[in-house]
Amino acid sequence: MGYKIAIDGPAGAGKSTIAKLVANKKGFIYVDTGAMYRGLAVHFLDRGIVPDDREKIVRACEDADVTIRYENGVQQVYLNGKNITSKLRTEEAGNMASVSSAIPEVRAKLLELQRSLAEDQNVIMDGRDIGTCVLPDADLKVFLTASVDTRARRRYEELKEKGTACRLEEIAADIEARDLRDTTRETAPLKQAEDAVLIDSSNMSIEEVVDAIVRLCS
Repeated sequence: MGYKIAIDGPAGAGKSTIAKLVANKKGFIYVDTGAMYRGLAVHFLDRGIVPDDREKIVRACEDADVTIRYENGVQQVYLNGKNITSKLRTEEAGNMASVSSAIPEVRAKLLELQRSLAEDQNVIMDGRDIGTCVLPDADLKVFLTASVDTRARRRYEELKEKGTACRLEEIAADIEARDLRDTTRETAPLKQAEDAVLIDSSNMSIEEVVDAIVRLCS
């Protein structure tokens, strides 16, 4: 059995960045579950499906195959054999993933793959329900969060660096709306597992968060 680290938290908390760095330090396999959901979201968007069309989303799951591969040490996400990594981080894909991930059939599509990856390897996964649903037996569970203002500012700066036009107020509103959806959905809502360690990164650097998690699992 491998050692399992589960990192949960709201959108924009830096889970993916932190998880990748911890994986590098510990020599673990990083499984980006959010990227897998975004991969399905790209599939839905490519078919012209809107987020509130549950019936079409469920049907579209039937012929979607999302896989993760590591090429030259870099994670790549494939959808039905095509590399879609460059499409994952758009706002549209993020919003579609947030809405569609609440649908039981969507979660069932990916749950088995996520669990199988952790059966005999040392892995770290991040998402919304890793410690509560995907890996309830994880050796270490972390709930990573930050204030809405902090998360919005980080996302704003990231988009500005890419040359993307954006407004801080709109980003903050989008994060608040996504938080509400994630915490109130009926299926696997975002919440801190009872045995998870809470880390608020609002006033912490990336290095400080990584070091804190590495110490917890050492």
